[in-house]
Amino acid sequence: MSTEREPPAERFAVDSMTLDFRSELAALRAETTPAAHGRRQKTLFKHAGRTIALFVMDAGAALQEHDAAGTVTIQPVEGELIATVQGKEQRLRTGQILVLQPRVRHSIRADAPSAFLLQISLEHDTTTG
Repeated sequence: MSTEREPPAERFAVDSMTLDFRSELAALRAETTPAAHGRRQKTLFKHAGRTIALFVMDAGAALQEHDAAGTVTIQPVEGELIATVQGKEQRLRTGQILVLQPRVRHSIRADAPSAFLLQISLEHDTTTG
């Protein structure tokens, strides 16, 4: 079974798509290249300021503190995450979603193997039409 990914231009060149997280997670875990810093990620969709990405994290993996230019949502699909938002820690479990305003500093850690869906929506200037 090949674990190479279809190029983004081909993945995103569709009128609609249905994403199966279980098969996407299995494909990420089956990739033969080493997981950088204990995590793998795949951009599932990207268009017009909207990005949807799936992350798989090994126990102990983390995304260091950062911010994003748009509204961010983080939704665990497997396991549990520890999100630190502006210095305050909170646990995120499957069935929960964290919503962050643009430029809010945050980090993510997984104490056990976990996976999450990340969505970023960049702000558009609605005053220019």
